[in-house]
Amino acid sequence: MEHTIKVILKKRLKKVIIVLLSIFVMIASALYFLQEKLLFLPNTLEQNYQYQFQHNFEELFFKTDENTIINALHFKVENPKGVILYFHGNAGDLSRWGTVSEYFVDMEYDVLILDYRTYGKSTGKLSEVGIYSDAQYCYDYLLKQYSENEITLYGRSLGTGIASYLASKNKPKQLILETPYYSILDVAKGRFPMLPVKQLLKYHFPTYQFLPNTSCPITIIHGTEDSVVPFVSAKKLSELNIENLNFITVKGGEHNNLIEFEDYRNVIQERLK
Repeated sequence: MEHTIKVILKKRLKKVIIVLLSIFVMIASALYFLQEKLLFLPNTLEQNYQYQFQHNFEELFFKTDENTIINALHFKVENPKGVILYFHGNAGDLSRWGTVSEYFVDMEYDVLILDYRTYGKSTGKLSEVGIYSDAQYCYDYLLKQYSENEITLYGRSLGTGIASYLASKNKPKQLILETPYYSILDVAKGRFPMLPVKQLLKYHFPTYQFLPNTSCPITIIHGTEDSVVPFVSAKKLSELNIENLNFITVKGGEHNNLIEFEDYRNVIQERLK
């Protein structure tokens, strides 16, 4: 009798283990195959969509490679203090982000902002290398009109890794990062602690690798209540022992409302005076 009970219990335990392993494999597979849908949340626009903004702008289309066309907006003022190359977050399109970037146009800066591949009117296959290549193309476009010491790189959320990469490969005037991450891997580990995310991720955006190779001044601004990119992930960037890095903490700031805080506005005013 006792032997029979043990056999039954072993069989049940085996079934439980198989079920748990199956669930684990399903979740890991979903993360691997659906990670682009988790990381990139684009809105698409019709090619004949007409942008409307308060400031003057030129709509541009960059053919960055054989199968990719990047849609961008170039805001211009009469006597600019410089130009900002702006890399936006992971959701939306230029109809929204163009309005966000007008905050800097109001501060008498020209702004070039692009939609990533598959966003808005932009086309092409998503890839980390491809996004870096598109970013460099836009930087090179600006170099035809501005000196390098007039270019400010600005990244927000997803765009912070892209802006950091570009700063490590060029010599802009400065780099400003709003709600950045240590790396996508670092954020993913926090969200999926039980999964082998390092082996599953196809996108890394390792900001922590780029910043030590950046020679220009770096300003990081992050809110303590950010639930999208945890404050601790950004804070790790300030521990890289980079002399030209200034970390600004916005107490109570969340992921999408830093502009409402005086600490953020004061820092931006200072950096873009």
